[in-house]
Amino acid sequence: MNTQFKKGVLELIVLLCVYKKDMYGYELVSEVSKVINVNEGTIYPLLKRLTNEHYFETYLSESTEGLEKRGQRSCCRNGMNSMNRSADL
Repeated sequence: MNTQFKKGVLELIVLLCVYKKDMYGYELVSEVSKVINVNEGTIYPLLKRLTNEHYFETYLSESTEGLEKRGQRSCCRNGMNSMNRSADL
């Protein structure tokens, strides 16, 4: 698969996953890996960039074990607009 194509598709898959459901980073890596061969070292820098560009919002929520708070991501307006533009292409 062409590297540039994979980068574009990867970003769209990540946006779509988080649009459908708020997710933790590891949960997102697992979900995206079902669609495209990718590892954590690829996803986490992408998440950081998309968060810095306000495609995502992060918030803290308690883990299911109740031991610590974890960062969860939700799609915000910039992320939704990007998905809509991509869908129009």
